Amino acid sequence: MHGAAARPLTHPCLLPSAPVRRGERKKKKKAATMNRVGKKANETLIEMNLSADDDNAILTKFKPSWSEGEECNGPLCETISTAGSEVPSSSEGLNSTETTLLIPEHQVIDKRHQSKDSIFFRDGVRRIDFVLSYVDDLNKEWEKKLERRKEFESNLQKAGLELETEDKKESEDGKIYFVKIHAPWEVLITYAEVLNIKVPIKENDIPSTVENPLDCMLAPLRLPEKVMHPEPDYFTAPFSKDKQELYLINDESTFFSPSMRNRIVNYILTRCPYGTEEGKKKFGIKRLLNNGTYSAAYPLHDYLSLSMRCFAFTLICSQCQYWKKANDPNCDNERYTLYMEWARFLRFYKEQPLDLIRKYYGEKIGIYFAWLGFYTEMLFLAAVVGLICFLYGLFTMDENMSSKEICDPAIGGEIIMCPLCDRECEYWRLNTTCQSSEYSHLFDNVATLFFAIFMGIWVTLFLEFWKRRQARLKYEWDLVDFEEEQQQLQLRPEYEAKCTQKKKNPVTQEMEPYLPVTSQAVRFCISGTTVLFWVSLIIASMIAVIVYRLAVYAAFASLMENTQTLQPISGLLTPQLATSVTASCLNFVIIMILNFLYEKIAIWITDMEIPRTHMEYENRLTMKMFLFQFVNYYSSCFYVAFFKGKFVGYPGAYTYMFNRWRNEECDPAGCLIELTTQLTIVMAGKQIWGNIQEAIVPWICNWWGRRKARNNPENLYSRWEQDHDLQIFGALGLFYEYLEMVIQFGFITLFVASFPLAPLLALMNNILEIRVDSWKLTTQYRRPVAAKAHSIGVWQEILNGMAILSVVTNAFIVAFTSDMIPRLVYYYAYSENEDSPMSGYINNSLSVFQISDFPDRNKPKLNPENFVICRYRDYRYPPDHERKYLHTMQFWHILAAKLAFIIIMEHVVFIVKFFVAWMIPDVPADVKAKIKREKYLTQKILHEYELEKLKERLCQGDKRATEKEFIATEGRMELSRAM
Repeated sequence: MHGAAARPLTHPCLLPSAPVRRGERKKKKKAATMNRVGKKANETLIEMNLSADDDNAILTKFKPSWSEGEECNGPLCETISTAGSEVPSSSEGLNSTETTLLIPEHQVIDKRHQSKDSIFFRDGVRRIDFVLSYVDDLNKEWEKKLERRKEFESNLQKAGLELETEDKKESEDGKIYFVKIHAPWEVLITYAEVLNIKVPIKENDIPSTVENPLDCMLAPLRLPEKVMHPEPDYFTAPFSKDKQELYLINDESTFFSPSMRNRIVNYILTRCPYGTEEGKKKFGIKRLLNNGTYSAAYPLHDYLSLSMRCFAFTLICSQCQYWKKANDPNCDNERYTLYMEWARFLRFYKEQPLDLIRKYYGEKIGIYFAWLGFYTEMLFLAAVVGLICFLYGLFTMDENMSSKEICDPAIGGEIIMCPLCDRECEYWRLNTTCQSSEYSHLFDNVATLFFAIFMGIWVTLFLEFWKRRQARLKYEWDLVDFEEEQQQLQLRPEYEAKCTQKKKNPVTQEMEPYLPVTSQAVRFCISGTTVLFWVSLIIASMIAVIVYRLAVYAAFASLMENTQTLQPISGLLTPQLATSVTASCLNFVIIMILNFLYEKIAIWITDMEIPRTHMEYENRLTMKMFLFQFVNYYSSCFYVAFFKGKFVGYPGAYTYMFNRWRNEECDPAGCLIELTTQLTIVMAGKQIWGNIQEAIVPWICNWWGRRKARNNPENLYSRWEQDHDLQIFGALGLFYEYLEMVIQFGFITLFVASFPLAPLLALMNNILEIRVDSWKLTTQYRRPVAAKAHSIGVWQEILNGMAILSVVTNAFIVAFTSDMIPRLVYYYAYSENEDSPMSGYINNSLSVFQISDFPDRNKPKLNPENFVICRYRDYRYPPDHERKYLHTMQFWHILAAKLAFIIIMEHVVFIVKFFVAWMIPDVPADVKAKIKREKYLTQKILHEYELEKLKERLCQGDKRATEKEFIATEGRMELSRAM
């Protein structure tokens, strides 16, 4: 404070100048460039003018930086000319030699000048940032579509974009026109400011963290440093046109990555108007795609880097494909690198090049693969523990007293069981279920309890450590101050088009469209009713499968009894198991059919609701789809786990569904083996079917679409045609990837107590899933438009909810579905043999029924051996007791033990979960330090820049700049340093 008070008032013109920054060395060059295109410092390329009659973004006129007739000057053209290429000059390239009615004022390309196997305009310098395609269809709407295209492309040019059209004669099938779009520097810097894109201002000076001692052991899993970190680490700041000298702009052609460029162009395309129809202003490429004006809109895959050295070899490098390296070492093919190091299954054990994925596809896709990779890594621990629990059951199978008694001819062979269906089924001996009872021990043992508790803690560790990983990625990918991208928060074009009424926004004080409350209420009622109807349809289909189980059981029992060829496997394939397997397969087919239908319904009702922003649209669609998928995939598992065998009644007083079909009973060894069967079929079937859909179907479609072009030379099959023939990833492509993984997450958490091998199956699937997803994105799909995202969004909340629900479901599975609690109660309270406490358990768990008490409805037709009594699974008094067929005290002891177990397990797991979540901070300490360091440096650099500008203004005699303003700015810098 003392030093600040004693500072002399020195005129700023006499102060020493600050060191010249790297960006300032090009200041004069930039000023000359700006003067050449006739731009002032305070002009913009786009003005968001909002008025009472039109609050849409109006794209104002702008003179392109490479106008027709202008000569190509500069180092790039000199480099190309010295390389001896035959690329024509820009003026030559922009003069069309052929014109058609459909391509006014555009250029028809002559393929004699340049190979079409290129990602550049005809001049070989301007790269293609986006491609539009359309077909010349002479139908009744031909003129209307032509007028829309002319207006739309004219407005794109007014916005500063540069267009070049390929005539249909140059296309492979002779039917498709291609409009190539290039965004010049002035357009890029304008929209970089609009989209608040962060760019480098200074190299990161924070030393890297201390190396992990295990790095040497993990070396075989690592990728080369150049692949993992393709760019240096920088401190960044939001771009501003007026402060270009602040940024590390070494080369304008490579300053904005291709993903940034296509994101900017897509932003313009989605908001560019194309006319007025039916009294409403129409705009956006999405509407033009929907009404058939254009057939496709997509950015091109990259085939080489855009370094200054590589421009001289444009024609040479144009021949490189994703499956072969560029001929010249100066040309880096990022798609080739992704294919070789990431998209091949033989690299399954390698880490993912997340920085390169983010650079090529954008942060939204990058964060998905980061999450999927982290989830797969965490599954490894769960899979190992689950495998150990399974092996424990396998090695202790011979020691299981219950299965020994069932298989013993002197015990299980002498126990006569009551028929499992009315009239048609016969009495049967308990030892016929010998093999199934032995296999049930694999999953129904003491390790089941341990694994259920372990998974409750594992899921918490997974979610908490993912938050830390996500925080690190947010910093490394410049997403710390990122609130959802403007494209996500701004009004959807569909919302603006359908909402005719307007009101003043209380925040911006500007008029904007809105949907009346009454209209919203009606739409929500229709939407809710539709969702409820489809959920009811799922429940109805599940009831139909249950009826199938009840109806065919008698048929299976009769078939296996009377068919000699099935006798050898009758011990393994019991009527219960045969019914369960066929019902599970039938249920899986129904699930797939309902999924296919509901996806279209969910999109339709979400569109009908007219969500205001893109984020609202995605969140609403996510909740609808997840709710449906949750009920669709898990309803059958919930039935087997919590309802089957619980409401059976007892012989002579069975309960019936619809007063016709007798409810199912569990196997004497319990229902857990049936839940395992159900879970395995649905989970494995879904994974197999998903991989077929994601890998084989796109490959077949692409092969079929390119079967003619594959015999043509590359210079006749252009880049834009090659990408056009690929499959469309779509705006909801990533949504389906998340949904698939979240449903799988539910299988390995909600019902994992019944199947410890579920994490192992998920691990193997995910190792394949990562490579399949990367392969299809790199080779089979068009390049998605880059988008930003700082997290996995609403999926995080869904995962948290499922993690909490999984504790409850697994506690109920252990208590009510497995046979663990009844065995423990017998062991500690009812066992009479101290040497072998579990001996006699089977006989104790089966009640006695006198066959003469059967009513005619239930009594079997045949009793060839004249049995007097039969046994059934329950705890009821025998027929000679005064409380005949009522529940015994042991039943109530077991029920109390089950409820106590649920309460204790839930509380223990929840306490551990919350303690672990509290102990693990969401943001690592080193990341917090780096964030503070970057904010400090950004403020310092910006303050120094403002101070230098103020000094220049004072020296130039600007009356608006005063010494007091200068002192205040200096004081602000000192305060920033102190803070």
